[in-house]
Amino acid sequence: MKLAIVKYNAGNIQSVLYALERIGMQALVTDDHEQIRTADKVIFPGVGEASTAMNYLKERGLDKLLKELRQPVLGICLGMQLMCRYSEENDTQCLGIFGEEVKKFAPGAATGETILKVPQIGWNTIYDLKSGLFEGVGENSYCYFVHGYYAALGAHTIGTTDYVQPYSSALHRDNFYGVQFHPEKSAQAGERILKNFVLNVHIS
Repeated sequence: MKLAIVKYNAGNIQSVLYALERIGMQALVTDDHEQIRTADKVIFPGVGEASTAMNYLKERGLDKLLKELRQPVLGICLGMQLMCRYSEENDTQCLGIFGEEVKKFAPGAATGETILKVPQIGWNTIYDLKSGLFEGVGENSYCYFVHGYYAALGAHTIGTTDYVQPYSSALHRDNFYGVQFHPEKSAQAGERILKNFVLNVHIS
């Protein structure tokens, strides 16, 4: 199987490579259009700022390429947010693969007597899981998050997390999947999700 990881200036690539190695998989890190287009599966990771990342993608034509892909694609963290329609982070028009908008967490929001810090950094649960991407992953499994912006709930939501309010911790449309958390840092649950994407997710 040929796995491609999209190389761009917001990629959290090394930890994804290590996570794939732990499940016995190798991946090619590339920004070459033909290599990405001919891969069996594509992973689109990301950490950083939305507008800078989108500009980088546009300069290299990767924005158009990503939208045209027909094989399974998995966006991670910023990668998932860039696959949404729009991000409030520096007023950024994104790829529009998912219809949901990315919004900024309200700073200093409270849950009961607890003041929630922004960005959210640490472990949180995922629930209302609706996809084969989560086969063998229990409801309310803990995953690792680092983000100050979130994708709102919408038609493409396949996983939910609560922080300030419920939001989309996973999205799915056609051959495109996205997760807000970092599966490569999410212990057994994350490992299972990566394994499901690589081995069990297929285009019907």
